[in-house]
Amino acid sequence: MMPQWRLDDGHQTLVLAADGDALPGVIHWGAPLPLDEDLDALAAAHRADLGGGSLDVTAPLSLCPEAGRGFAGHPGAILRDGDGMPVPLRLAGTTVERDDSALRISARCRDADLRYTATLAVQGPGLLALSARLDCAELMICDWLAAPVLPGPAHAAQMVDVHGGWIGEWHLNRAPWQPGQRVRDSRQGRSGHEHPPHAIFPERGATMTQGRASALHYGWSGGHRMVAEELPDGRRQIQMGHAPGAYHGLARRFETATLLAAHSDAGIGGTGVIFQRHIRDRVCRWPDASRPRPVHYNCWEAIYFQHDMATLKDIATAAADLGAERFVLDDGWFGRRDDDTSSLGDWWIDERKYPDGLGPLIEHVRGLGMAFGLWVEPEMVNEDSDLYRIHPSWVLGLPDQTRGRGQMVLDLSREDVRDHLFGALDAILRDHAVDYLKWDHNRLLPFSDATQTEGIYDLLDRLRAAHPGVEIESCASGGGRIDAGILARTHRVWLSDSNDALERTRIQHAAALLLPAAVTGSHVGPEVSHTSGRHLPMSFRAWVAAQRHMGFEMDPRTIGPADAGVLRAVTRWYKANRAWMHGGDIVRLAPEDPAMTAELQRAADGSRFVVFAAQTAVSSQTLPRPLLLAGLARDARYRVSLRNPEDIPPQSRGPVALKDGPIELSGAALMEMGLRLPWAWPATMWVIEGERL
Repeated sequence: MMPQWRLDDGHQTLVLAADGDALPGVIHWGAPLPLDEDLDALAAAHRADLGGGSLDVTAPLSLCPEAGRGFAGHPGAILRDGDGMPVPLRLAGTTVERDDSALRISARCRDADLRYTATLAVQGPGLLALSARLDCAELMICDWLAAPVLPGPAHAAQMVDVHGGWIGEWHLNRAPWQPGQRVRDSRQGRSGHEHPPHAIFPERGATMTQGRASALHYGWSGGHRMVAEELPDGRRQIQMGHAPGAYHGLARRFETATLLAAHSDAGIGGTGVIFQRHIRDRVCRWPDASRPRPVHYNCWEAIYFQHDMATLKDIATAAADLGAERFVLDDGWFGRRDDDTSSLGDWWIDERKYPDGLGPLIEHVRGLGMAFGLWVEPEMVNEDSDLYRIHPSWVLGLPDQTRGRGQMVLDLSREDVRDHLFGALDAILRDHAVDYLKWDHNRLLPFSDATQTEGIYDLLDRLRAAHPGVEIESCASGGGRIDAGILARTHRVWLSDSNDALERTRIQHAAALLLPAAVTGSHVGPEVSHTSGRHLPMSFRAWVAAQRHMGFEMDPRTIGPADAGVLRAVTRWYKANRAWMHGGDIVRLAPEDPAMTAELQRAADGSRFVVFAAQTAVSSQTLPRPLLLAGLARDARYRVSLRNPEDIPPQSRGPVALKDGPIELSGAALMEMGLRLPWAWPATMWVIEGERL
C-alpha cells in the first residue's frame, strides 16, 4: 500500500503518494475530488505500465525528481560537494507533519548527509503555496533547486508564459507541449521584463473565461528559471526556482522562494482573479488599507532633469486643479544630478536647485491638499558620484564589467552597504513629510545572485518597520521587477515606462493575470506619447488610466480647456468608484473582434460592475460584434448603461440600445447573447456600467 496525503481548499485538490518511505510525488493537482475518494485506489490507478527499452522501475516524478533513482528528466536539485563533484540525490526516510491546511514533508539523502524539506500550504480558495529547502551537514554547491515539483496537465496542448522588454512588457506567449523541455531563464538579477516568473497551463478546450486552467507564480525578485518538460514516457513536469548559479559559493542551506499555484474552472482569466485577490489581500501590507488609492501626479515627463522651484509650484497647482491627490518629485533633486550619468548614491538635496531645501515645495504641495512623494534609486551608484569615489569596493561585480546607463549596482549582500543606504533614506523620510517613494531599478545586474535579492528585501523591511506610513512603488525601468516577493514589501508597481494608452491597454490587460487594480499604476500621459510619438485623445488616455491606480504624467499647464474638462470628469468618476473597483476583481473578457480589448471589473459583493471595452484598431468587419460578458450571476437582472455616449462618432448611425439609455437584462443574456456596442474609432474606450437589481 502506498501512503497518501491530500490538501483541499474547496476549489482544488492536491494528492501526494509515495512508494514506501521514498519522497512522495503529486499524483493529482486540479479539480476537487470527493472528500471520501479512496486514495489507495487513486494511487493504484496512477501507476503506469513498463515498456521495452526502459529501466525495470519507472523513476518516480517526486516533489524533487531524483537523478539517483534513475530519473532521466530535469532533476529537482543539482548539487556538488566541496570538491565540485556531483552529489546525486536519492531521498528516503520520509516524514510528514500536517495540520488542517499544510503539509511539511522531509526526507534524507541515502548517499550524503543532507535533508530535503518541502512545505505545501493552502493560501485561500484555489491557491497553494509551495517551497523547498536543503539542509546539508557539509558545505555544498547548489546549481539548481526547484520549488516542489508539480505535474503538467496531461490533457493540454499549450502553455502560456510571458515575455517582453522595456516599454513593451507582458506579451503573452503560447507554446506547445511537446517532447523535451521548454526552459525560460531570467539571469539578469531581477524578475525581469523578458520573462516574469509567471506561467499558465490551460487544459485542452479552456478559454479566457471557461474551462480548467492552472497557473504558477514564483514569488522572487531575482533571477529565476522555469522548466516545463514532457518526458519520453509522456509524463509532464513543471519546475520553478532561482536562476541556475544564483546560490553563489559553498553553503549548508539552500531555500527556494514561495511558488504560488492556482487552479480555476473559470478559464485562464479565472487564475488571474485568484492571484489578484491573493496579492491585494494577503501579500501587500498596506499602511492604511481603508485609505482610497490617491490620484498621482508625477512630474517626470513634464520637466525631466530641469528642476525649478517656481515651475514645480505652478505644475503642482495645475495638477491639484485637475484632481491630483499626491505629487511625486521624480529624478534630479539630489547630488548634482543634471542627467542620468551622475550622482546616484549621493542622497542629499541639490542646493543649486533647492537652496532652501525641499521644504518650500513640500509646504506648497501639502497646502494644495496633496501628499508628497520622492523618486529614489538606492540600489545603484554612478561612477561620477561621491559615494563611488569613497567606496569603489561597494560595487557588485568586477571593476571592468560592462557598464549600463553610466551606473553600476551596489552589493547589497554587504551589511555596511545596507546600513549606509538605510541611514540615507531614513534621514530623508525622518526630516521631510514624504509619504511615498518611487523606488527605481534601472540597471541589470552583472550576474544573478540570491544574496542581492535577500539584501534588498532586508533593506525594504527595515525601512518599512521604521516608517510604516510610507508607501513604496516598485519600478525597474517600468515593469522589470514585478512579483509577489517585491509586492510583500511595496504597494504599487510601475507597469511600464510607456504612457502610450494603446500600449498600456495591452500591457495592463495581460498583467491582470497576476495584478489587482489597486497596485497597478497607470498614468494619463501627454497628447503625444514620449515613447511612441502617437497622438491619442484625452478621453481614451483618461479612461485607460482610470482602470487601475490612476495618475497623471504630463505638463498639466499645457492641457487645453476641453481636455481639462474631460480629465476632471473621468478623475471624479474614478474617485467615486475606486473603493469598490480596487476591492473587486478584474475579469478578462474575450471579444471575438481582435481589434477590441475588454475587461469587466466586478465588485466583491457582485452588486455592480463596469466594462472597459477598448477599440484598439480598425475592425475587419463593418459592424461591432456582440461583446459577451462573464463573471455575472446568471439568474440576476442588471441595469446596464453607457457612461460616455459623448464619445460616439458620427459614423455610428444605427439603433443601438445603449445609445438611448439604460437597458435591463439577465446575467445569462449578458453572458450568452452579449452587448451590442456603438461603432467606434480606434482609440475609443467604451465604459459600460452595470448595477444588479
